[in-house]
Amino acid sequence: MIGRVIKIFSDFYYVETSIGIIEAKLRTVLKKQKAQVYTGDYVKLEQLDKNSMQAFIAEIQERKTLISRPKVANVSQVIIVSALKEPDLNFEQLNRYIAHCEYHKLKPILCFNKEDIEEFDDLKARIIDIYIPLNYQVIFTSALTKTGLDQIKPILENNTSILCGASGVGKSSIINAILNTSKQRTLPVSDKTKKGVHTTRHCELIEVQKNTFIVDTPGFSHLKFDFILPSEIKNLFVEMKDYDYVCKYKDCLHINEYGCSYKEITTNMDETRFESYKKFVTEAKEYEERISKESIKDEKNTKFNQNKIMAKISHKKRAVSRKTLKQNMYKDEIE
Repeated sequence: MIGRVIKIFSDFYYVETSIGIIEAKLRTVLKKQKAQVYTGDYVKLEQLDKNSMQAFIAEIQERKTLISRPKVANVSQVIIVSALKEPDLNFEQLNRYIAHCEYHKLKPILCFNKEDIEEFDDLKARIIDIYIPLNYQVIFTSALTKTGLDQIKPILENNTSILCGASGVGKSSIINAILNTSKQRTLPVSDKTKKGVHTTRHCELIEVQKNTFIVDTPGFSHLKFDFILPSEIKNLFVEMKDYDYVCKYKDCLHINEYGCSYKEITTNMDETRFESYKKFVTEAKEYEERISKESIKDEKNTKFNQNKIMAKISHKKRAVSRKTLKQNMYKDEIE
């Protein structure tokens, strides 16, 4: 039986199947192989106990996509939810989410929630000026008044959409408004910290209608680009891709290199985007420095000799030759 993992809690996997939701555990052989199962995975179930409705996951089907954080499989699109206020809009954090989507080859949809709090004409105009020319779809919503939700519903159809964003921006509230239920727990922004409060504790796949799913995720903000090289960051900013063709340096970072036209880039690029780019490059440089210190040259275990590939014995394991032994003995006699 093939099913889809909709939720993971402790060592239990809740799998949606043709006969309902089944609680499953991972096969021992998969545990030994250190196989990882994520929300959204399609899995093969075996040894179903019809009385207890329990089964074992025996196989993980091939994934179409996998997002590293939060780890969700087989997502077709990402809806980045930000609040216009409470908490205040953080452009750097928003750009982190966008760059994260670009890294995973998923086009993001930008949703700005809590439009009902007050007038945001200047802020909305700035958002439109920055992101619409980059071909990102922008939607302004209010989960409270259900404003803008009619634009989201058609986007969701026949897709598995993940809602991501910081805590308190209204992801769960938007889901509740779309489903017209109070399925997802919500809390107001903390008066003390002015930040969102964690209400979602795990990733969960929620069925909106047939072939249409939403993934609600825990809010997080600590997303660093400490896993790729600095030269790769520019590929995550759509407005910087064209400069590789005009820049005189192939591996230029377009920041302050001599001879680079970075001033032209900053003129045509929004300041918040360029500052975010430089911050991400700095994080990637820390990663580059770390791996350069940690890297150890791997010794080859084969060699090419007389047109043949032969096994090569490690220096650590190679036995001392008789010639070397005689030489050492001769040295000892001389000394």
